Amino acid sequence: MISDLSEKVNAIAKMLLKKGYSLSLAESCTGGLISSMITEVPGASAFFAGCAVTYSYESKEELLDVSHETLMDKGAVSEETANEMSSGALSLFNTDIAAAVTGIAGPDGGTDAKPVGTVFISVTDGERTECRKLSLNGSRIEIRCSAAENLIDLLTEFLGAE
Repeated sequence: MISDLSEKVNAIAKMLLKKGYSLSLAESCTGGLISSMITEVPGASAFFAGCAVTYSYESKEELLDVSHETLMDKGAVSEETANEMSSGALSLFNTDIAAAVTGIAGPDGGTDAKPVGTVFISVTDGERTECRKLSLNGSRIEIRCSAAENLIDLLTEFLGAE
């Protein structure tokens, strides 16, 4: 893990521990990359409950309770889906904070409306939700890594704003 990113993840760990909060994740395009970064932190089990890697529509619906209508009307890569994913992770893992990421890492799968590199990240505590749309560039792994870093940054901001 890049040392700068490792420092960011360690900072999140300290913030969560200090506040006594638990964290869960829902990952689609990052495929568990973010949870892997978090579990690099020694003692992460003190604050990290788990991650649902929900790549298919069916897994988003069944595990995270993302509505079928949202997926059909807005698509898997949308603000609405990202927010439902974070809310679903919060409920599934019964945590204080949950974060989610969904997007198109490429090299295929993009459209004119949602090109490769379109990613949505969301963080919620059940009362407040923050979501961002990202337009990322690069190879598949670069997009996945950038999405992960952006979610780590959003999570840091979210925790610091409380």
